[in-house]
Amino acid sequence: MLAAGEGRRFVGQSHKLLADLNGMSVVSHSVAAAVTADIGPVVIITGAVDIPDVPEGVEVIHNDEWHTGQRSSVLVALNEGQRRDVDAVVIGLADQPFIGSDAWRRVGLSNETLVMADFAGNPSPPLRFARELWHTFRDMTGDPDEGLRSLVRLHPEMVRRIACEGSPADIDTMEDLSQWT
Repeated sequence: MLAAGEGRRFVGQSHKLLADLNGMSVVSHSVAAAVTADIGPVVIITGAVDIPDVPEGVEVIHNDEWHTGQRSSVLVALNEGQRRDVDAVVIGLADQPFIGSDAWRRVGLSNETLVMADFAGNPSPPLRFARELWHTFRDMTGDPDEGLRSLVRLHPEMVRRIACEGSPADIDTMEDLSQWT
């Protein structure tokens, strides 16, 4: 789970990931869904802010290069996947608290090479990214803040969308948060 960004557009009393959303932090909602999906170990890639109260069994890895953009966090996730010798990683965003465990499970249990959740025609993370494509991402150049969006855009023929319930809405601003509280 990518949770490294600075969250500059959020001008609340805390970082957007730590903001209260119905009694829990935004990131806690996201992490709970990933854990409940039970598709494998959950790893949070942090950067600008530390994530407190991480559930037992969830590993936190700090991305020292977080300020360079989302790409660096994806690379940290791939390196961790390589260290764990997994066949694929499922990457989601910590600021998307309305994506439930079923979406994580549906995407994560797919056997396709590149799988993305589809919420009523809106493609969004979580995204399953098979090891055989990791080198393709590592070799790409471009906007470092695009993360996996650049791979999806350059190779749409590779992407399999899986219909999922929930909302891909993210919390980037106080206005985003106020819509849900």
